[in-house]
Amino acid sequence: MKHLRAILYCDTIKPMKRKHHATLELIFSRPVSANVRWSDIEALFKGLGAQIGEREGSRVLVRLFGERRVFHRPHPSPATDKGAVESIRKRLEEHGVKP
Repeated sequence: MKHLRAILYCDTIKPMKRKHHATLELIFSRPVSANVRWSDIEALFKGLGAQIGEREGSRVLVRLFGERRVFHRPHPSPATDKGAVESIRKRLEEHGVKP
């Protein structure tokens, strides 16, 4: 049996995998973490119901919360830059997603 955690998302309790919850905690940590892997953020987005599509180069289209946003997948390092982590945190907060 997989261990699940729950998050409050748009006034609904939604189960979340432990790995996604850990990523969410990293995103919301202060000061901003420089060790958040982009692959973990993508997995979190998918866990929240996002559709992810590839675009030109390192661009990634994320459809989540009825919105479309384009992000740049980091390279050569797998870690997401702090500015992107802050942007993602703000977007999640706007839609009621919290650790």
